[in-house]
Amino acid sequence: MNFLAHIYLSGENEPLKIGNFIGDFVKGNMMDDFSPEIRKGILLHREIDSFTDKHPIVKESKNRLRDKYGHYAGVITDIYYDHYLALDWKKYHDEDLLSYTESFYSLMSGYKNIVPERVNHMLGYMKRDNWLYNYQYFDGINRVLHGMSRRTKFDSKMDEAIVELKKDHKEYHAEFNDFFPELMEHCTRFIEKHD
Repeated sequence: MNFLAHIYLSGENEPLKIGNFIGDFVKGNMMDDFSPEIRKGILLHREIDSFTDKHPIVKESKNRLRDKYGHYAGVITDIYYDHYLALDWKKYHDEDLLSYTESFYSLMSGYKNIVPERVNHMLGYMKRDNWLYNYQYFDGINRVLHGMSRRTKFDSKMDEAIVELKKDHKEYHAEFNDFFPELMEHCTRFIEKHD
């Protein structure tokens, strides 16, 4: 799952949300720099990634992309799934998506002194172009895919992946709809277990 899902799956617990959002940027003993609640969010992030990577429905989505995109198929699938979460947002949350994303950016501003600098750097672009809100649109997803393609060391071809999203939109949507409730339930159990 990508950024919007990680934030959403943290519920309304702010430190958990922060930890889940920064999970990819925290390595090794950096964990010690954070409060227990933020650390729990980082662990939740890793749990979400592990559950997602192993899930047979997600593997179907990735397999459709694997021939062309190789190991980037998983990254692309994560972005596609955030597209469907944004697209179907009203089904998952009472607050409208624009307000939700703006509240999140505001929340992050209160933590900028404790999160890794790379997070703050990325967040500037994310907020400026409101990636989280624009995931619902093909143009928004296309911009994200182009940006990620520029940052890869190898020719990932991710800048072309909007084509497959449009072509197989119904199939990916159905897979997301089957998978996401299972992930939500898994996260609820994980959070309860670690309270």
